[in-house]
Amino acid sequence: MINLQEALKVFKTARLVDLTHQIDEDSPHFPPLPALAKKDIFTLKDGFHVQQFSVVGQYGTHIDAPIHFVEGGKWLEQIPLEDFLLPLYVIDKSAAVEKNPNYELTKQDVLDFEAEYGRIAEGSFVAFRSDWSKRWPSQELMTNLDDNGAQQSPGWSREAIDFLIHERHIKALGHETLDTDSGKAAAEAGGVLRQEYYLLEQGIFQLEVLAHLDQVPATGSVIFIAFPHWKEATGSPVRALAYVPDSSRK
Repeated sequence: MINLQEALKVFKTARLVDLTHQIDEDSPHFPPLPALAKKDIFTLKDGFHVQQFSVVGQYGTHIDAPIHFVEGGKWLEQIPLEDFLLPLYVIDKSAAVEKNPNYELTKQDVLDFEAEYGRIAEGSFVAFRSDWSKRWPSQELMTNLDDNGAQQSPGWSREAIDFLIHERHIKALGHETLDTDSGKAAAEAGGVLRQEYYLLEQGIFQLEVLAHLDQVPATGSVIFIAFPHWKEATGSPVRALAYVPDSSRK
């Protein structure tokens, strides 16, 4: 059996991909929420430099706990620590999204992925690559509103979420957009994010506004997720890293 020191040596040979966007006061975000604010409390003229940050939990690349949408759902602190180091699968539908900005990843897309790469393992993290993150740092391009003010962006279908959670027993989902739902689905529901509610209602978490999925192979990588140890938090900006085997080729 491999010990932790041996495992560490293997991890040290991996290529690291930062799956998070750097955030500042001008970063794209869900429009009704306030932007990050930052100010100096002390400077080096005082002998040490201390900054104060004011930021909502759902800002930049962030994690959503079930309680974000679901009454009685888990807070961040209640998610098992082992769920922040997971096998990573990346389903690439960027070509489809380029043709249709409201593309929804389907169950058939998952089955087609498995036909090529093998069955998605239980307890994994599955990410939807749309290349939407390449629109960062433009708020206008990330929200992509039409003439009626409706967001035009890709998302997950209910059937894909249901299949991955209940048939493949994954731990978490992730995507590059601001929302789980496609812009079209949200508009048709009167602004209600039904897929996001359903996902969180199942008791799993998600990462939103991921970056650089185009630098990660479909299979073989590991995702590591870190954030402050908040008390009773519904979400938080995160630092998520992909450990990509040196031998991997996209």
